[in-house]
Amino acid sequence: MGPRMHRERAAPAARNSLSVLLIVCLLLRTCELKAASAFKPNILLIMADDLGIGDLGCYGNDTLRTPNIDRLAEEGVRLTQHLAAAPLCTPSRAAFLTGRHSLRSGMEASDGYRALQWNAGSGGLPENETTFARILQREGYATGLIGKWHQGVNCESRTDHCHHPLNHGFDYFYGMPFTLVNDCHPGRPPEVDASLRAQLCHYTQLMALGILTLAAGRTCGFVSVSWKAVMGLACLVFLFFVSWYSSFGFVGRWNCILMRNHDIMEQPMVLEGTAHRLLKEAISYIERNKDRPFLLFVSLLHVHIPLVTTKEFLGKSQHGLYGDNVEEMDWLIGRILNALEERGLTNTTFTYFTSDHGGHLEARSEHGQLGGWNGIYRGGKGMGGWEGGIRVPGIVRWPGVLPAGRVIQEPTSLMDVFPTVVQLAGGQVPQDRVMDGHSLLPLLQEADEHSAHDFLFHYCGKYLHAARWHDKHSGRLWKVHYMTPQFHPEGAGACYGRGVCPCSGDGVTQHSPPLLFDLSKDPSEARPLSPGTEPLYQAVIATVGEAVRNHRKTLSPVPQQFSLSNILWKPWLQPCCGTFPFCSCSQDGDHSET
Repeated sequence: MGPRMHRERAAPAARNSLSVLLIVCLLLRTCELKAASAFKPNILLIMADDLGIGDLGCYGNDTLRTPNIDRLAEEGVRLTQHLAAAPLCTPSRAAFLTGRHSLRSGMEASDGYRALQWNAGSGGLPENETTFARILQREGYATGLIGKWHQGVNCESRTDHCHHPLNHGFDYFYGMPFTLVNDCHPGRPPEVDASLRAQLCHYTQLMALGILTLAAGRTCGFVSVSWKAVMGLACLVFLFFVSWYSSFGFVGRWNCILMRNHDIMEQPMVLEGTAHRLLKEAISYIERNKDRPFLLFVSLLHVHIPLVTTKEFLGKSQHGLYGDNVEEMDWLIGRILNALEERGLTNTTFTYFTSDHGGHLEARSEHGQLGGWNGIYRGGKGMGGWEGGIRVPGIVRWPGVLPAGRVIQEPTSLMDVFPTVVQLAGGQVPQDRVMDGHSLLPLLQEADEHSAHDFLFHYCGKYLHAARWHDKHSGRLWKVHYMTPQFHPEGAGACYGRGVCPCSGDGVTQHSPPLLFDLSKDPSEARPLSPGTEPLYQAVIATVGEAVRNHRKTLSPVPQQFSLSNILWKPWLQPCCGTFPFCSCSQDGDHSET
């Protein structure tokens, strides 16, 4: 047999071998792709409460020690234009959980109360809203929430739990259904409705003084009023006192409680042990679910007043009680990150850290500042337009998938977390409603150079205070202010003496024409532009105005969760362990009447 025949026979054999090899490779590659697409990472979301962006070392602070959060940034991606959708707790968290502006779910106020005030109110996150936890639960994830909720509890009865985390996609909850307030700490000045309480107390004292004067006049014969009438008036004053003191006099007992799932574990809370209990619960949740994909949302009570800090951290920082609380928070986060590492879960966990809004500038005492620092940014908590109220830390780590040490200077939103984690879990974003968030994954993985947000809209309550436009062609970042709060005293940087700045009314200045800033050159919003200083002024105002009009077309009327009827304390909705109104229990589950 000649060489030519050998070559002719060898050629088909070689081609067949190559075909088989290609098929095998393709099959292996297909399996690899399927395995990759089927992989579901663990998701750890950590949210601080009232933390200023300037409080962290990785965002420029060189006097507070935050080594664990800084390490998270070194090992992951740091967002420098990460924005809350609202400047207060309840609406900001509603937007975070749903990926939608909070006014779409009725979780914003047109006037008056801008956050939930009571566990026994009937307002809260509506049942028809879909949280990212609900979608991940459908995708086979264990879904846990440890810490603060502040999205309501009940609707019609003490146990219906219509707004409860377990009714919104979380299969485990341990924490506060409400939020920390000064009333939770004995000896601290009242916080919930403090001004109204003071007025009611004043009126009660005046009425009581009037009754005593009338009784004295009747005794001395100066007035001819029957003792029966005097006693009747006294009873009315007493009923008036009881009617308001039954709620306001026991704020700590009504609002400051710890729950595990549907059960109250501690009422009222013993604050000194809460931080360690939350840490223990978070680590325990990771341990229980280490062999399956899990979503754990750690919603910290730090660094909200009253800044309860364990003795190990008291007096250790350079910034008083607030600084001590920040450094304790960092330690807690370090322990949670260590729990991942000790179980070999670091590389399979998408970890995210943020704050619900900016630092609380008006939180002060005779000993100094009790709120956070917002760095170079103007304003703070409660201010929907100024950067200090809405620009928050944004740190994302996923070793081996996301580049370490990268900094992204594109506009992003807390609302973007919803579509991001849904995409990671292999779920689908709801198609039956307007969504305001965009997945961060293309930006984080460098598939996209720019943010998906051309425009972002900044609300204070239901009022649009500002809007921004990221002109991707020029790289300029424009910010238009339609309303701004009036600082008090004049020249100050906040509304001192008011708790937080108002959203509307006499405490707000409406700007016509609007204020315009170029945040790419003036991130502190110190130099407003004018037609004389900025040739593009009119064009920018017109472009942003058109975007605002289009945005408003997407809004629909919904039931208002902060209406007066929803915000009032209702005794029949009050969560209670033991016998109402003698609600009392401790962590061991013992009930006692007091």
